[in-house]
Amino acid sequence: MKTITTIAERLVTLLKEQQFVTAYEELYSENATSIDPMHPQAPPNEGLAVLIEREKAFLRRVIMHSVEVSAPIYGDTHFAISLLLDLTIEGLDKKVKELCVYGVRDGKIVSQQFFMNV
Repeated sequence: MKTITTIAERLVTLLKEQQFVTAYEELYSENATSIDPMHPQAPPNEGLAVLIEREKAFLRRVIMHSVEVSAPIYGDTHFAISLLLDLTIEGLDKKVKELCVYGVRDGKIVSQQFFMNV
């Protein structure tokens, strides 16, 4: 079984390589949940297939210029990273800085929540 450290380090590597969908496929539980940063009061998105489709839809809308990822910070069953995305969306250049928090159980990411200024 993968440890939280192994999962976090692999996620950081995949994000730096802009392999976002691969990260979901490799590291996430089939029942993973995600709280939408644009609608944090809405129910979480649930299920790996839903999360992958949302990621693909996002990636179709953007041109990714660069990704910067911090080293992970660990809690007992959670870890966090800082993520800086330099991208173009709808013709506008943006730098999006997020704090990303992941929950881990049984060797897989089971939850994610992103915090950003929106």
